[in-house]
Amino acid sequence: MSNQSDSQQVYVAYCTCPNAETAQSLAEALVSERLAACVNALPGVTSVYRWESQVETDTEVLLIIKTTEPCITPMTARIASLHPYDVPEVISHPITTGHENYLDWVRQCTATNH
Repeated sequence: MSNQSDSQQVYVAYCTCPNAETAQSLAEALVSERLAACVNALPGVTSVYRWESQVETDTEVLLIIKTTEPCITPMTARIASLHPYDVPEVISHPITTGHENYLDWVRQCTATNH
């Protein structure tokens, strides 16, 4: 690992969306703005949650976002600015192991001055 970006921690983040159009729009924005290397959209996710004192059930699209630690804060802010929900789900976890070539690719795709 020869450069600064190679040492960056890779993360996977999750975000639920109300529909495929929102999911596609968010995914394209994150990748085009280098806030994510790749975003997978999984349709047909059933979410059960409490909102405004009621238990709700909705079908959503789950985004699986691959990014790096320096992108987490700006990525979260960008999702919040574009997302139709009042409180969009954006959670992330560090990747502790993985195919190094893939992890390096994620680092390269998100390398920018955040």
